[in-house]
Amino acid sequence: MKDKVRRGGGRNSAKADVMSYGNDASGLKLDDGSSFSVKVQGAGVEPFELQVHGFWIVQDAVVSLLSRSEVCPRSNLSLSLAGVALDPLAELQTIKGLKAGGIVRLVEDPYTHRSARFHLSRILELLKASGPQDALREGRSPSVLETLTHSQTPDSSQPNGKALKRSASNTKTESNSQDGAPPEYLLPGSSERPLMALLPHSSQQEAPSFLKDLCLSSWNPPPGQRKLQGDFMYITVVTHEGRHFEITSGPKGFFLNRSTEDVFDPRPAPSSSVFHCFTDLLCHISPAFKQTWTALKNRPQQSSVEMAPTLYHTLSWLGPPCASRIHKNTFSRLGIDKQAAAQPPDWNEELQTARDLPHQSLEERLQRDRAVQQVNGAFVRSVMQGAEAVIDGFVEPVNRNPEDPAFLWGGLFMSQGAASPAFGGERGRRAAQRLELNCVQAYSNLEEALRGLHTLPTAIVDYRGVRLSAQGLAPGLESSEQDKELTPASRGLLYGVNAGPQESAQRRQLLGLLASAAKNLSLQKNVVLTPDGYKVPLFTSVDAQGLVGADGRFYILDVFRTFPADANFCPDVEIKSPVINSCPEGETETPTVNGEEEKNSCDDENECKEAYKGTAWPEDYHSNYELPKSFPHNLCRLRPELVQAFIQHKHRHFTQHVRQTLDEKGGFEECATSGDSRSTDAVKAACREVGSVSDIIFEMRFNPNVFCPGVTFPPAESKTVNHQEKLQKEAAAFIVTHQIPEFMQSCLQSNEAPMDGASLKQALHQRGINLRYLGHVIKAICQSEDREHLRHITRVAIGEVFIRSTRRVFNNFIQGVDVSNLSAAVSHFLGCLLVPHFTPSPVGEEGKKRSRRRGGGGGGRGGGASESTAWGLLTGAELWNLVCQDAAETYGLLDNLGSGLNHLVEHYGLQKLSLLREFCLKTGVQLRLKDYFLDNQNKAPIGPDDILNIFPVVKHVHTPMVDASNAFRAAQISMEKGLLEQALEGLKEAAYLFGRVCNNLHPEACYCHSLLAKVSYLQGNAAEARSSQLKAVVISERVLGFDHPNTIQQYALLGVYMFAGGETALAQKCLLRARLLMLTVHGEDHPYAAVLDSCLGQVLTDHAETFLKNSLRLNTSFFGSTDVNTALSHHLLAQWMCSKGDYRSAMTHEKEALTAFTTMFGDDHTQTKCSKDFLCAITTQAVKVERTLRQAGAEGPEQSVECLTATTDTLVEQMVLVTGIRRITQSDKFQEYKRKHKERKAAARKEVEIELMSKLIALETVNGERKRHDQETGSGKEAEQGGKPSEESQQEAEGSVETCATDSAHSHEEKQSQHDGGGESVEAQTGNEAPDEMKSEQLNGEMNGEAEVAISPKIPKSPLTWADVVVSKSTVANGARAKAAVNGVPDVVTANGVAEE
Repeated sequence: MKDKVRRGGGRNSAKADVMSYGNDASGLKLDDGSSFSVKVQGAGVEPFELQVHGFWIVQDAVVSLLSRSEVCPRSNLSLSLAGVALDPLAELQTIKGLKAGGIVRLVEDPYTHRSARFHLSRILELLKASGPQDALREGRSPSVLETLTHSQTPDSSQPNGKALKRSASNTKTESNSQDGAPPEYLLPGSSERPLMALLPHSSQQEAPSFLKDLCLSSWNPPPGQRKLQGDFMYITVVTHEGRHFEITSGPKGFFLNRSTEDVFDPRPAPSSSVFHCFTDLLCHISPAFKQTWTALKNRPQQSSVEMAPTLYHTLSWLGPPCASRIHKNTFSRLGIDKQAAAQPPDWNEELQTARDLPHQSLEERLQRDRAVQQVNGAFVRSVMQGAEAVIDGFVEPVNRNPEDPAFLWGGLFMSQGAASPAFGGERGRRAAQRLELNCVQAYSNLEEALRGLHTLPTAIVDYRGVRLSAQGLAPGLESSEQDKELTPASRGLLYGVNAGPQESAQRRQLLGLLASAAKNLSLQKNVVLTPDGYKVPLFTSVDAQGLVGADGRFYILDVFRTFPADANFCPDVEIKSPVINSCPEGETETPTVNGEEEKNSCDDENECKEAYKGTAWPEDYHSNYELPKSFPHNLCRLRPELVQAFIQHKHRHFTQHVRQTLDEKGGFEECATSGDSRSTDAVKAACREVGSVSDIIFEMRFNPNVFCPGVTFPPAESKTVNHQEKLQKEAAAFIVTHQIPEFMQSCLQSNEAPMDGASLKQALHQRGINLRYLGHVIKAICQSEDREHLRHITRVAIGEVFIRSTRRVFNNFIQGVDVSNLSAAVSHFLGCLLVPHFTPSPVGEEGKKRSRRRGGGGGGRGGGASESTAWGLLTGAELWNLVCQDAAETYGLLDNLGSGLNHLVEHYGLQKLSLLREFCLKTGVQLRLKDYFLDNQNKAPIGPDDILNIFPVVKHVHTPMVDASNAFRAAQISMEKGLLEQALEGLKEAAYLFGRVCNNLHPEACYCHSLLAKVSYLQGNAAEARSSQLKAVVISERVLGFDHPNTIQQYALLGVYMFAGGETALAQKCLLRARLLMLTVHGEDHPYAAVLDSCLGQVLTDHAETFLKNSLRLNTSFFGSTDVNTALSHHLLAQWMCSKGDYRSAMTHEKEALTAFTTMFGDDHTQTKCSKDFLCAITTQAVKVERTLRQAGAEGPEQSVECLTATTDTLVEQMVLVTGIRRITQSDKFQEYKRKHKERKAAARKEVEIELMSKLIALETVNGERKRHDQETGSGKEAEQGGKPSEESQQEAEGSVETCATDSAHSHEEKQSQHDGGGESVEAQTGNEAPDEMKSEQLNGEMNGEAEVAISPKIPKSPLTWADVVVSKSTVANGARAKAAVNGVPDVVTANGVAEE
């Protein structure tokens, strides 16, 4: 069989994709009826058409115009219609005379001093023309996709789109063997890990040189006389022709003056025109500038996801190979971009103002979300700059406390926080800063449901070993020495332990907001005692304070202990919280909220909590898990994800208990409908059983002040405190007994398991597992029977423990290093870490070398010299002991790290390169891009010159994008239900909304585009899938990182879609790129490496067998011999061996695949039958070939052996299955359910027919008696007609019987369907019993065939392809779900709702 290349891809699809690749979002419009085009002319630009929307204001249209290449870089423009200037704030749809095809004119407005500087800064951004290495110099993660897909042809200087199109067009003419052979370091088993290949040289040209010099003139500032005549500033320009010009900036624009280097003459030069745009003047005076500027404007425009700046800094741990710039910065002396603002920004006011924007319509919400995103991004960038300024010593503290210095910089309040012994010293201080940020994030997430309660803009930043907390300044909350003498109410303090008894309308409003927030966060209202003995009711932790600012907004501060304590790591967990037996007389704070009684108070519990029978700890809990125990700090809190998971777990027990109790008392339906007290008693008993805080409804809330040192409760709260202690102990035990085993089980079943520390952290946090449980995760895996299958998780967890402990040691190490020795100190630390027998050079010798380079002598080094070089005394053994000590204290790992780094490499398979990458990403260290030899046992592989920079690492609050996220989640639900058309439309809408809010530069936008590509491919549109996946790759590289695990997966998916479109060369490059990143991040021993090797075995011609055999080895090692992944690997090898004529080996591998399918699915399953057919085809072909060879004879002519070669469609289908784009049918239970349901339906019909026959017989008997009676009486219509029965009456009687029988049958069928759909249908879908916690959306998704019905686009298949083996025969040709029972209804429908015959 000869391969056939699928049409519809290749050059044409590449061209279409490149065109869409350069546009924003997906090109959709939410309101197409309001968009129209107008013609723009004037201001010296060529007329062009502009697409506008009716809901735009005029200023939006101006902003859109300024971004057009026809207008750029002009600025300070306005619009006019029919000679009348348009109001910038007027909506376009309200302007009279403005319609489609209308002409609007650009008007050049006079400059102000500020607008003139803005115009110059806008031009400077274009003239700087960032080169391909500038992103690395700034520490930002670059995008490598354009370089990877660029065709290496002599004339391939065009970036991005045209290069992609040209390389795609050359794909069909080049053979696979030209570029198909992978380099040796990418072959399975290779230990070489070159770094230079990670960031290949970009195809983009370096930034061109426009001018020799451009700076502010020495004649600045203009004298008073010239200011009165409108001179703003003077600019000096030196062109490449060697000419020197002095330029004046004024209200009308820019013009040449008569000044020279020695003579000041501000008058306009002879015959000098005034140019509104500065570049027009430069083109007029310099032909060389004009030529370069024209080339710059005519270059292909890149897409927004490539050019738009990211909101947040994504660190690149590798810098450029050459630290120096190729071209000098000729524009730095202009001073435009470095002019400090007259007043620092008020970050809190800007953020709160953006949040308070109108949000009624969709357009208003999009504008609001975009404004919030922009403000938060600017705030985070300012925090990075402020941290560098503070720690580098450019800012003086505003207080005189050396233990807790505070700084004010750029509208930010930055501090380290006090190292309180009650919290655990330095570790407790860092934990408090991290918890404050997490809790601010939790309250910020309530913004949509709870408006009126505000939090300050908050971020934490780690730089040079110091952690700073940065916040915006709230008006009126800055306290001075005089303010401390005022009452709390006078200072704006309305809520908190120190607020005192108050009563005001503002306080009642704030209490209402806090009560609503506590309900959303599952916090219980509690009462604590102040040091004076007064009762204070709280809705938060004891540290929180509620204030009203000078702007009238309510703020909540100090929320770092909002979430409940982790009882596993509380020092006094076995000691009950202190309860005061008596309190002094006095006024007690017992306010109610909005007139409600305190229903959660424990004054009258009716002994309900005494009946709470849940034990505090599981049996043998301490002996099995060595918990509870102490921790280096006292601020161990549960994550909000764990709280929600525990509440759901308790709710399942609650519902099970209620159902079980009602079943014992006469049945659920009888008790629920009888109206007696049995159902109420069952609910109360279940509430007591699960520990609900309410007696009549299920409600789980947690007291954040339990297990907090120094917090006392009144005696009336003793029962509630005891109940909360038991509840929080159960929640803590829930992590170890439920969440960690579930995490291990999910890793066993998925080949997309965590690859590095970031992905492991995300996976653990999604289940509510804190990283302090890493030691328990490692121990649980080591004690599990599946420890060999989970060795990759053990490897990542051990590496994460090692790097986190190393980072804490590094923070203490680097704080005492002088700025001039930072590079040497970091390289020395890395040498001690990576080299077992590292012997550093003497510190004094290094100091002499540095002093010689600086040209200084040895004098001047007094007593401070020994202190500044103390870092050089650190040895490798000392460093290793410190790391092991920290790992033992924090994670409870005593002997797991061994005696050195070589033990981790040999015992766990860790890579030194992967550990180096993790260290740099966590500490902000940037290394030079070069190949490091890390296996040296004596010499340090990294020198001081290889340390390029140290960047701040910022953690910040993530602002929501409500409408875009909701649309994305709705599309995901539709995808789970099998509604592909609805999911596709929802994903397109979500992509458009993400583009409007954040220019798609957001992790969630990346996931949206990736899922959009998947659904598009399943719908049969490979070109659209390729286009969306291109964006997903670029977004992932720029937002998450060029070597992030998600980027690896996105590259693999892009390779599949490119191969589906006939672009084999590009597919090979993408898959090889994914494998290179995989080897760097984790190594080869990972389940996802098997996925990449399987795909590479399909697209490569050289070394295909090597990759396929390695994939089989990995799948067998991780999943066992009876697994779908292993069976697929066996088949891929069998197919490849068939193409080479090795039918004996092919039969062996296909038999293994058949055995696996038989074991998993049974003999009657579709996959098993198709595998048998494929094995028979191999056998038949082998017999045919053998017979042909025998007939030819030993002495006969050589016969060509016909080989079974898979088609391109078959290869694509297999790659789709391997990468998880389409899932293999796990079982035939859904088909079995339909068969059983049809049998029950037939039995019900038969029963109804019997009942119908009996009724007909009875009716005939009645009619016969009536007939005899009528004949005897001689009356009735039948008598008049000679005794013949009336046809109408007979038809009416038969119709009534049929109607009754039909209704009965339908009722019976519906009842039977509901019975079957509620039980067996779910089991048929999942292969086991449906869990009680399954949500309705998930249930609908499975009932629609998500888990069992394979989706397949309509593609031509050759006879006996593997697509026939793995795709169910009942699938719909267009890719929709087929024959899926929806919500238990037995009708056979497709996903689009069309009934199937």
